[in-house]
Amino acid sequence: MPLTRRTLLASSAVAAAMPGALARAQQPVIRIGVLNDMSGPYRDASGPTSAACVRQAVEEFRSAHGGFEVEVLTADHQNKPDLGSNIARQWIDRDGVDLIVDVGNSAVALAVNNICRDKDRAYVNSTAGTTELTGAQCSPVLVHWTYDNYMLSRSTGGALVRAGGDTWFFITADYAFGHSLEQETSIFVREAGGKILGSVRHPFPGTSDFASFLLQAQNSRAKVIGLCNAGSDTVNTVKQAAEFGITQRGVKLAGMLLFITDIHALGLQAAQGLVLTESFYWDLNDRTRAFTRRVLPKTGGIHPAMSHAGCYAGTLHYLKAVADLGVAEAKRSGAAAVARMKAMPTEDDAFGAGRIREDGRKLHPSFLFEVKKPEESRGGWDYYKLLATTPAEEAFRPMKDGGCPLIRA
Repeated sequence: MPLTRRTLLASSAVAAAMPGALARAQQPVIRIGVLNDMSGPYRDASGPTSAACVRQAVEEFRSAHGGFEVEVLTADHQNKPDLGSNIARQWIDRDGVDLIVDVGNSAVALAVNNICRDKDRAYVNSTAGTTELTGAQCSPVLVHWTYDNYMLSRSTGGALVRAGGDTWFFITADYAFGHSLEQETSIFVREAGGKILGSVRHPFPGTSDFASFLLQAQNSRAKVIGLCNAGSDTVNTVKQAAEFGITQRGVKLAGMLLFITDIHALGLQAAQGLVLTESFYWDLNDRTRAFTRRVLPKTGGIHPAMSHAGCYAGTLHYLKAVADLGVAEAKRSGAAAVARMKAMPTEDDAFGAGRIREDGRKLHPSFLFEVKKPEESRGGWDYYKLLATTPAEEAFRPMKDGGCPLIRA
């Protein structure tokens, strides 16, 4: 339609008649992009449930605070760093995304970290394990929320050695996450007096047959087989170990990164006795149970794992920081938004009270769990019994040891 004086007058009349609609159209919008594996081996540990938890955080924030509009976008990076980078770049340049959340897979996480740092957009990572995010690759726009390989290795590795599992063999996913987790766990095993008898690396992604890897582990005569993989890879490894009767011969499987969704996929008959570390469990206390009850209608009954809870808590804290800082300033600079997140204490039903260190590491306790026997469970998703708790200030690598360039000596 040609633009004429009559058109302009008509448009002005409509705008004058609907000042509320015009104000809403002009109101700045905070856009959040949930970037993760929606279809591959890490789908259950992130995927749609992470997006549901982000939406839960948005709903709770708007109910309590109101103030500004929030939109949530989702995308599948397919565990490909180049694809993840391209999505992040398009989101920021074309769609005006202000915060990227989740990003499981350490290789993708590191690639997206570079994009967010270069474009000054906030980044809350919940599902990648690499400690590089708060080490050499730390960034002023990044918060690493839920867990990392140091936390997992310190809690699970050291505990199993002290319990008598003093010889180890690793089955490791052949990319950044698996390499880092094997390296970190080896340090804690040796410090506790254990020995590493060997390791084997499997392709990622692209394999579902772990028979040859399990045979090598069995032939090493190690007391513990450390599984430095995640998602469906870990589930398949545990299932096949049970089929081969490996655990019946007294060998302990250590899932170095296991989520409650993995236990659900395995079933208690296969998973019983596994020892693992998480920083959130739905049945840990009244607040975790309350959060879980609120989000279950959005997840189709899937109980959130720590990765999902981290997406909820990280998003909620970001939105609180935006409200405190101001929407315009938060949209201008991701570094300013993250600086405000670090300046404010964290508080939510998933993790309780906490704080974010200068290197971007979110601090909270870690919990060592053992998977229950079928007869010990009271019903669906009642899978864990608590063995030990590591306090927040001890659970993660000391900041002085990380090599983060943001930290002044």
